[in-house]
This record gives sequence, C-alpha cells and structure tokens, in this order.
Amino acid sequence: MIERPIYIEKLISKQWNGRVKIITGIRRSGKSTLLFDIYKEYLLNSGVSESEIIAIALDDDINEAFRNPSVISDYVRKKCSDKNKKYYVFLDEIQFAISKEELRDKDKPIKLYSVLIGFLKLNNIDVYVTGSNSKLLSKDVLTEFRGRGDVIHVYPLSFSEYYTAAGLDKIDAYNEYVMYGGMPYLLQLNSDQDKYEYLESLFEEIYFKDIEERYNILLPEVLRNLTSSICSSVGSLTNASKIARTVSTAKGKAVDSETISLYLEYLQDSFLFSKAVRYDVKGKKYFDYPSKYYCTDVGLRNIRLGLRQQEETHILENILYSELLYRGYSVDVGVVEVTEKNEDGKRTKKLLEIDFIARKGAEKYYIQSALSMDDPEKQEAELKSLRSVNDSFKKIVISKSYGKSWVDDEGILRINMIDFLLDANSLKR
Repeated sequence: MIERPIYIEKLISKQWNGRVKIITGIRRSGKSTLLFDIYKEYLLNSGVSESEIIAIALDDDINEAFRNPSVISDYVRKKCSDKNKKYYVFLDEIQFAISKEELRDKDKPIKLYSVLIGFLKLNNIDVYVTGSNSKLLSKDVLTEFRGRGDVIHVYPLSFSEYYTAAGLDKIDAYNEYVMYGGMPYLLQLNSDQDKYEYLESLFEEIYFKDIEERYNILLPEVLRNLTSSICSSVGSLTNASKIARTVSTAKGKAVDSETISLYLEYLQDSFLFSKAVRYDVKGKKYFDYPSKYYCTDVGLRNIRLGLRQQEETHILENILYSELLYRGYSVDVGVVEVTEKNEDGKRTKKLLEIDFIARKGAEKYYIQSALSMDDPEKQEAELKSLRSVNDSFKKIVISKSYGKSWVDDEGILRINMIDFLLDANSLKR
C-alpha cells in the first residue's frame, strides 16, 4: 500500500468539520485506496472500531441496490442509530447513485446530495465520498451542498510518491515515470508489456465507457480521435475550431466545433485532461482562446499515442504542470507583450510566452520549462519572457539539466527537474 501523506493530512484536518468531504479525481488514481484502506487504517489505529465505519463501494455490482439514494439513506441511518457513538460514512464513486436524468436537467435536484446533507444534521456522522466526475461534484459544492462540502482532489502518484514506493534509483525511477506515469497499480506490474496493456485498457474499459454511458455519446470514434489529438498536442495552443479541422469520424466526415467543445468538456469533467488558459501579465486579463490542454497522467498520454511521440519537451512540460496542480497551485499560461525594433528600425509589438504562472494564496511564481539550457540561443529565448516581467515575484527555470540549484545575476532560480520534483519546497528556495 502506497502511503499518500499529503492527502491523509488533509482528511485528518477536516474531520468532524460539519461538511461532506468530497474526494475527486480520475478513476484508478487511488481515491478508493486512500479512503477505504489508508484513511480507514488511520482511524482504526486511532481507536475507532470497525463497526463505526460504514463503507459502500457504489461501483461494485454487489452494491447495486445502494445506487438508489433512498436505500443508502435507510441503511446508513439504521447503522448509525446509536446516538452515543460517532460514525464515519464512506461512499465510493457516488456518480453511480446519480441518474442521467438528474444530470441532464439542471433544474432537477440531485436526490443523493440532499441525503448527504441530511446525514450531517444527525451530528454523529462524518461523511466522506469519492467521485470521478467534476460536473457531479466540484461544480455542485457551492450550490447543491450550500457551502457544506470540502473538495480534496487526488491525482495519480507524483514523482516523489512514485520514487518512494518504486525502490529504484532516481534516474531509473524518473525514466520509468516519464514513460508510464504514476497510476498506482503500475507498481504491481513488472514487464513493459503489462504496463502498456494496463494503461491502454483504462481508456477502453473505464474512461471511454464511463463518458459514453453517462452522456449518451453519439460519435464514439470522434471522442477517441479527439483524445488522441489532444495527447499529441499537449502544451500547444489550440481551440475547438482548430481541433475540429483535424478530427474526423471513422467515415472521414468532418466534425463541427460545437461537438468538439462538448466532448472536450466531457474529457475535462472526467479528469482526463486539464485546461490552462492564457493570462496577460501586464494587462492583467485572461484570453478566451486559444488555450493549452495537459493530460492528467503522462503515462496515459504516451500509451494513447502508442509511444510514437516521445517529445521530451512536451512530456517534461506536462509533468511539471501536473506537479504544480498536485502541490495545490492554480496554473495559467503567461503572456507578456513587449515592444521590439525590427530590421528597419520600426517598433513592433510581440507576445512572449511564460510556460506557467503558478498561484497559491500570496505565492506567485513565473516558471519556464526547458529541456536544456546549455545552448546560448536557447537560454536567451527561455529567459526573454521572464526578463520582460517587472514585478517582484520569483522567476524560475526548470530544466532536465543536472546540477545543483543556483540563482543567476538577474535573480532567476535555475533548478533541475528531478530536484524540483523531489523537493516539495523547491519553489521557495
């Protein structure tokens, strides 16, 4: 069992806070293990008895009856009838207890949510749920839960978690991680073929099936082609219209941008991809489009492409983006407008890009991702956008180049990728 201390600490800090603890994330990222095994073991070791933990896995066919919210309500209330005891209620993959009709009709209340809120009113129940669809959870916290929900997003293993569990040296662990990513079950597999087949099966047996059944997908081949297209272009600016020109049906028919936009939402709602929007650093405003998309797990990205497109630059950028989200930062793509003179001496405006702007509370960092900083021209290109930002927030370049971290004469922190991934405080150095 892989320890995941960052999440356990969050769960412990939220015990008995009068809110539903909502654990979200892509399926097979370890949400169930976190709640049903790691957190349960913590509770048992803390003196909680087995009878005071009520756990129901709604994605298990044996619990199909519990997909009816009324059945859940009756069962839990009977189990927690002793007012002198405190109970912990775990419900896994709650999207199985929400009907398609409730999802489609925005005016139709979701019965399960009222059941969960009702549990909180009993005072002797602490409620924890997991789910793999943001539309069913995160977007409902402020409305359906009326401020009585706390979201904890679980990601696939970070590199530091993977390295701790894998028992490999840093370089070997990094090479494995860059290829196959951090889905927890991979650590139980030995051969490359087994790892490939497992990641490949996740798409067909879980992710695509979930989306198609939940949203009644009429063009499943478009969903698959779209997924491959985004995987191929991680870190590149794009929009629905641009993608629509490259994605077609199995019969070669063009697909409209409205369908692509809708399917993009479904892929994001299922946590397969995240979108990073562009932010004008000087103008302090967001651009509606184009945006960048990153795969939640780089291994899923690689296997979806059949390991055919192993561009290290894009892979490194995807890992860096995922790591920043794992650490709790909100992440945008930075844009800086500069004025330059062309060969004729005329002044022209140009937009320079900063790979990431990471924010968390009062913290803010400008970050460039670079495969190498050895070439002077490449170094100049990477640093130009950072030099064009005049505020006092820290500027950082993260590259694959090895060597100790150092700060240059312009105050820009240089750090290698592995050191950054293994040091949770690396941005604050």
